[in-house]
Amino acid sequence: MEEKMNYYKISRQEWQGFYNSNNMPLTQEELDGIKSLNDRLSMQDVEDVYIPLCHLIHLYMKEAESLNLSKGLFLHRYVKTPPFIIGIAGSVAVGKSTTARLVQTLLSRLFPRRNVQLITTDGFLYPNQVLAQKGIMDRKGFPESYDMERLIQFLNEVKSGKNSIQVPVYSHNVYDIIPNEFELIEQPDILIVEGINTLQLPQNQQIYVSDFFDFSLFVDAKPELIEQWYLERFEQLLDTAFLDPTNYYYQFAIGDRKKAVKMAESVWQNVNLKNLEEYILPTRSRADIILHKTNHHLIDEIYLRKY
Repeated sequence: MEEKMNYYKISRQEWQGFYNSNNMPLTQEELDGIKSLNDRLSMQDVEDVYIPLCHLIHLYMKEAESLNLSKGLFLHRYVKTPPFIIGIAGSVAVGKSTTARLVQTLLSRLFPRRNVQLITTDGFLYPNQVLAQKGIMDRKGFPESYDMERLIQFLNEVKSGKNSIQVPVYSHNVYDIIPNEFELIEQPDILIVEGINTLQLPQNQQIYVSDFFDFSLFVDAKPELIEQWYLERFEQLLDTAFLDPTNYYYQFAIGDRKKAVKMAESVWQNVNLKNLEEYILPTRSRADIILHKTNHHLIDEIYLRKY
C-alpha cells in the first residue's frame, strides 16, 4: 500500500524487543474482563505488543509536556498542561473497544499518578428517533449519523480543563442512546477516545476531531477477516439475547437463525463494509500507529508513522 511508505513496518518479533519488562501489570482474570465478545487476547499479546506501545505513548506524552513547558517559558507565564488525548479508530468488529480498554488499564497501572479515562464516540450518535426523522436510520455509523459539533465541543472542553463534562451513554443492548443517562469526565491527565469516526475528516466543520489528538492508533485487518469476526460476534450475541426481551437482538434470537445470519451478512455488505471502504480506511494513514491483525485477532505487524 502506497500510504504505508510513510510508516516504519515493524514485525511483532522486532517490536517486542523495543521494550523489555519483567513486570506484568494485570492478571489473566483482569484481561478476560477487558476482552469484548469474540475478541481474542493473550497475556503474550500484552507483553509483546501493548506494553511497548504504552511506553511509546509515554514518550509522546513527555514530548508534549516539554513543548507546553517551553511555551510557558516563551510567554513568561504558567501554562497548564492540557490532557493528553489518544484516538483509537478502526472498523466495526475489529477489536477497537478491547484495545481501548486494555490501553487504559495498562497506562493506569504503568503510570499510576496519571488519571486515565475512556469514552466511545458511540455516545455522540444521534438517538434513533432523530436518525429516523432525518431519514438516515440505514446510515447509522456513517459520518452524518454523529453529532460532530457536540463531539468537537466536548473535546474542546476537555482540552480547556473543564470539570465534570457529561457524555451521553449509548447502549449496544438496546441499540440506542439512553435518555438522561451520562458518564462524567473529570479532568483526566489522559483521555482515550475510541470509535470508527475518530480520524475522519469533518463534514462541514473547520475543526477536525483529530485536531485534538496527541496520539492516534488505527486497528487494521483485511475486510474479509473483519466480516468473519462480525458474523461470529453476531451469532454469539444471539446465543445470549433470547434470555432478554429488551435486548435489540432478541427479535433475531427467537426467530429463524439462518434468516438472522442472512440479515447480518446484508448489514455487513451494505452498511459496515461500505462505511469501512468509503470513510474509515481512508483515515488509516492519519494514525501514528497502525496495529495490523491477522487470523484470530493476532497482531503480526506494527506500523509507526515516520513524519
